[in-house]
Amino acid sequence: MSPPGPTFALRDLALAMLAGRLDAAPDGGAEAAWLAALARPIRETGRAPDALLAAALEHPRREDAALAALARQRHLAPLETLAVALAAAVEDDLMTGRVLAYAQAPLGGSRPTLGLLAELSHLLPPAHRVTAAALAQGPAVACGLLTVLHDGAPCPERPVAVPLPLSLALKGTAAPWPGGQFDGPEDPSLPPSVLEAAAQFARAIAARPATLVLRAASWAEGRAAARAVAGALRQRPFFTEAPAAPGLGVWLGLLRLLPVHLMELGPGELKAAPPIPFHTGPRLVLTGLEGALEAGSGELLTWRLPVPAVAERRELWRRALGDETLAQTLAATHRQGAERIARLGESARLWARAHRRSTVALADVHAVARTGEGTGLDALAQLLPEPVPDEALVLSEDLRAALAGLLARCRQRDGLSEGLGPAARARYSPGVRALLHGPSGTGKTLAAGWLATRLGLPLYRVDLAAVSSKYIGDTEKNLARLLARAEASEALLLFDEADALFGKRTDVRDANDRFANAQTNYLLQRLETFDGIVVLTTNSRARLDTAFARRLDAVIEFPAPAPDQRRALWTAHLGERHTLEPVELNRLAALCDLTGGQIRNVVLAAAVSARENGGHLTRAALLAALAEEYRKSGRPWPAGLPAPPGTPAAQPPVA
Repeated sequence: MSPPGPTFALRDLALAMLAGRLDAAPDGGAEAAWLAALARPIRETGRAPDALLAAALEHPRREDAALAALARQRHLAPLETLAVALAAAVEDDLMTGRVLAYAQAPLGGSRPTLGLLAELSHLLPPAHRVTAAALAQGPAVACGLLTVLHDGAPCPERPVAVPLPLSLALKGTAAPWPGGQFDGPEDPSLPPSVLEAAAQFARAIAARPATLVLRAASWAEGRAAARAVAGALRQRPFFTEAPAAPGLGVWLGLLRLLPVHLMELGPGELKAAPPIPFHTGPRLVLTGLEGALEAGSGELLTWRLPVPAVAERRELWRRALGDETLAQTLAATHRQGAERIARLGESARLWARAHRRSTVALADVHAVARTGEGTGLDALAQLLPEPVPDEALVLSEDLRAALAGLLARCRQRDGLSEGLGPAARARYSPGVRALLHGPSGTGKTLAAGWLATRLGLPLYRVDLAAVSSKYIGDTEKNLARLLARAEASEALLLFDEADALFGKRTDVRDANDRFANAQTNYLLQRLETFDGIVVLTTNSRARLDTAFARRLDAVIEFPAPAPDQRRALWTAHLGERHTLEPVELNRLAALCDLTGGQIRNVVLAAAVSARENGGHLTRAALLAALAEEYRKSGRPWPAGLPAPPGTPAAQPPVA
């Protein structure tokens, strides 16, 4: 059914209702002339303002279609609809602002005031008339479509505005809401299983006020999964960390956007998903693996992004590197997500190109992985990027066999429970937790570096100063962030002097004991579900909490080296540039009961003297450095070993 006569834009109708006021002014100027030209065709219809307004809302012009639909949905009064049209027009039309400023003289201001709008309502039938105070508390203000400014001014003098993103959305233009964004960094390609799950969850929450909590160790993968859900809903995602401001719900509906809240929770933290007033559709909350969320209202679903299966990882590696054989090897030995695989693939190609190779090899992937680029761990742990070759690790056969077993466990951790009984498969976690214990300097940290080198993983030594905090709960939050990022990037974590964090729980005598025990409890529980590889070292196993023992997959003791191992250590550290005879090396190994770390100190100190004298490392320089090492440790000079000149046969302990 066609409308009775022509329809006009809502803004033009509102301005035409102001025309009489400006016509009465002695000098309307350019504003009055412009307004008279705009109002003339409206006046010539001879129809009452309320009839023209009813027709404009029933059969809106294209530029008013969204506002008219919103007015019906939110039950806006006719004057409220005109107020929105007028306030929105000010944002993109200069003359509308000038006319309003002139009409509101001497108050001035290019935005319509509540008093001016209340005056316009007198041109409508009595049922549609409103006061300034009623307009300030009406549905348009309540839903955020209109914002009342200048709270301290009298009500009639307060101007109203339409938030700029809403003003643009009414015209069909999508501009980001403050505190959020549509797009970010390029998302990684997700495997088919994740895309299928995204479609399933989208069907579950479609056209419902439901909340989908998306838990991901990698924020990049989480954002990509949120986009997949939005795509399945035929909507565009809008990512935000800010609380919902007035008008956000209306803006989301106008642009058919799917809100995605980014929330980072700590261990044991319970928060409610931020409400979005006047938003009636589904929403997503993207968060990490810790904490708990409650929806507040509506249904709540949770989706935890899994690590892709081996077949999917193989396809992701093939897509990243273009090498089927290499992709198969990497997929079988590394548990990494889509974002990490894409990043490593790109970096490995650049690495190979920098070394003038046209194809990528396994060594290239391992080399870029050890740099730790993109892990996000640098603020909480120290990267140890130097590779440790087999020759640098001097161990007994038994100890080397134990480390080889740990290496095999790390390589086969993915799918290790497949084919086993139901008791072995229940609650299986592919994480590997190893404890290396023994005296200081026996090679525990070096062994962790060797393990990371063989696995091709970045090695991070946890910085206890960066992780620990005097504020309650902050230490747990830092550890949760550390472990989640290590899982996402498959970094090997090294807790040196682990008893500082994993020490025995004590009887609770004060608040400090209670909080220390809470930290230990959290670590014990979290490491049991940790999906990565963690190595702990300590000088004394007895200092660790007894409940930690059953959570360990490997416990390896590093004893002080025997004479044959000490000789191998001297040889490995001295290299070729020395003048010692084999018999002298034998004597050092037999008589000097030193660890590998102490032997390293002696050789480096002797090398300084050799460099100063411009020659090889001599026996005299080595004995002088050896005497200094014994002095530092407060131990007597070994009997049967010639002392260097000026050195007494027995060194007194350091005071």
